[in-house]
Amino acid sequence: MTKQEKIASFDPSQPGLADESIYGLPFTADESEIIIIPVPWEVTVSYGAGASKGPEAILDASFQVDLHHQDYPELWKLGIYLDLGEHEQKWLTASLKYKSMAQPIIQALEKGQIVESFPVLEQDLATINAACRKLHDEVRDRTAYWLDRGKKVVLLGGDHSTPLGYYEAMGQRHEHFGILHLDAHMDLRIAYEGFTYSHASIMHNALKLPQVEKIVQVGIRDFCKEEVDVAQDPRVVVHTDADLKVQAFEGMAWKQQCENIISQLPQKVLVSFDIDGLYPWYCPNTGTPVPGGFSFEQAAYLINMLSQSGKEIIGFDLVEVAPGEDDDWDGNVGARMLFHMCGALAANAGLDTGKRISFSR
Repeated sequence: MTKQEKIASFDPSQPGLADESIYGLPFTADESEIIIIPVPWEVTVSYGAGASKGPEAILDASFQVDLHHQDYPELWKLGIYLDLGEHEQKWLTASLKYKSMAQPIIQALEKGQIVESFPVLEQDLATINAACRKLHDEVRDRTAYWLDRGKKVVLLGGDHSTPLGYYEAMGQRHEHFGILHLDAHMDLRIAYEGFTYSHASIMHNALKLPQVEKIVQVGIRDFCKEEVDVAQDPRVVVHTDADLKVQAFEGMAWKQQCENIISQLPQKVLVSFDIDGLYPWYCPNTGTPVPGGFSFEQAAYLINMLSQSGKEIIGFDLVEVAPGEDDDWDGNVGARMLFHMCGALAANAGLDTGKRISFSR
């Protein structure tokens, strides 16, 4: 059956087909415009856990997402494919192994002990750093594999350490790009807790890439002095949640704030979305929740404005979705934000996502 025949026979008003790919779509990878690479990894988590289960939770919740999206009603016809396979299972197995190895190191640091005083822990730390570097190399290569086939590629974490190889793959194809970073945290720590590739160090590591010319952070509400010092780099622009709220309280509309944020980005942009940038009630089980944040609608509006701004979105990652033990709310929110961001990415690339549905009379 051809892709057009599948489109003609598929009923988007019915629940998604659970034996198909994400969102119940019937398309193969070759037939899909957008490829999502799941990276179920959370080796260096230092507080809450569960991010490695995020891709699975989003997949499970995706079958209940209505495909007739108000902004992008024809998005589903383009095809969105979740790149499951041996590589993804290998990453999950490795994550469990090295996360267990990391916990005694984190516990020692929490007791005020020096890791270098314990040869076994020092060796384990080196082993973990090497394993994380190996993951980034493999993610970079997997991203390159799909980019070489003309696909729009998305990374789905896992914790926020996971996109580094993805950024490196983008850097191989784009001489310069910026990162729109939505998060509660700056993630500018230097080798946090000794882990070179900590989830809390992703933006510091991104700054090491010569292709990254600007990082614009939005919604920040938790940071340390070291991060403030790193943020003095002229390539970093920080919009804290407190500053954005003060501007709103004093009369600045979200539209104006978004215009200001987007104006600070270069022509090519990659979006990095840590789900804890949202208000905590959207993601109650994420690893490091912080009071405050922005709404789902505010985030969607900012992403839509970026898509329509004339700047080029080269990709995005969505990370730190962690399911709860007794509900699938986090996966539900993650699946819907992922679908929305896929729509913005496709529309920005000039692909036909349909005309926005209007109910005004």
